[in-house]
Amino acid sequence: MLSGPFRLLWTARVVSFAGDSLSLVALMLHVEATTGKAIAVAALLLAGDFVPSLLSPLAGAISDRFDLKRVMITCELVQGALLALIAFSLPPLPLLLGLVALRAIAGQILLPASRAAVPALVDDEYLPRANSLLGFGTNGAEVVGPLLAAALLPFLGIRGVLLVDAASFLLSAGLLTRLAALPRTPDAETLVGQAKAGLTLLWRVPALRVISLGFCAVVLCNGIDDVALVMLARDTFGAGESATSLLLAAVGIGLFAGYLVLARLKPPMTVLLVAGFAVSSVGNLLTGLAGAVAFAFAVQTVRGLGIAAMDVASNTLLQRLVPPAMLGRVFGNLYGAIGVAAAGSYLLGGLLLDATSPPVTFVIAGGLGTLATIAVAVFWPRQAGGHTGSPV
Repeated sequence: MLSGPFRLLWTARVVSFAGDSLSLVALMLHVEATTGKAIAVAALLLAGDFVPSLLSPLAGAISDRFDLKRVMITCELVQGALLALIAFSLPPLPLLLGLVALRAIAGQILLPASRAAVPALVDDEYLPRANSLLGFGTNGAEVVGPLLAAALLPFLGIRGVLLVDAASFLLSAGLLTRLAALPRTPDAETLVGQAKAGLTLLWRVPALRVISLGFCAVVLCNGIDDVALVMLARDTFGAGESATSLLLAAVGIGLFAGYLVLARLKPPMTVLLVAGFAVSSVGNLLTGLAGAVAFAFAVQTVRGLGIAAMDVASNTLLQRLVPPAMLGRVFGNLYGAIGVAAAGSYLLGGLLLDATSPPVTFVIAGGLGTLATIAVAVFWPRQAGGHTGSPV
């Protein structure tokens, strides 16, 4: 059974994610309206996603150095204060990008801390369910956020919506204060030294190396899917806006269904990881071979199940394989590497789209992702629970 403290953590993360996606919509609209340049909106997204990923080793080390509860509360308060500052000042673009990057760095520190806290709040046998429910809640919040923005913007405006986000961070911090202390093991090493130790562990332990390299390879291959789906629907199938929007929603539908299903099942995590990689990659390959929007929608919905499996399996495996004192660093490094891989996928995938076509891009991306999946299956170390009967 999932504990009351985990439910507090779950609620706090959902509130925080909903507010974050709410403010992202508001800031994108503000930047587009004040600059009129797509590159400015792209710079906003890079400041919020790519820049924090570069600091992930240090972000994870902070989680392992200080009490997790205090780290999470501090990060939420910092994010709330920065959002309030942005809301009241709506500064020029360069300063806005700097403030957005600082807020995102605080969020980057919070992410591994929250994942590292789960094993301390949940018994080992319930870890897959806890990770499934956490994924369902946070991804659901990211969907609800834009809808809330659409409803609130006409009444509150940009500043008002940003202040609602600031309040969501304060509410999340308040919920987290009800958790018991989650102290870390004292370490005489410097913060930089701890960060280096985290990178070393991720590379030297075979199972962790395969998980991280495999996950990043699959994201690098398949991360272009959102952009490619729009072009596939409009340029290849000649679909209208409604059909295109529905196709873009397919992965999200499958994602939600996947988290709900996995919350009730207990498959071996190593099998689930490889299956998730495979479904995600083969799904894109089959999308490239689709002859109609309906078939592409069905395949992308199933693909969402695979992405949910990847998320639940990787989080649970790390929580079981990594010593608690190192868990924040491993999570921080993995999420940071995934962010860099996603940025690389946008760049390389965009070049591939321009040079070929959406169907060809999907086939190449899915095919390469499938090869990466096969490599994970081949190189997974048996001593880490590689056989199908393993409870890992």
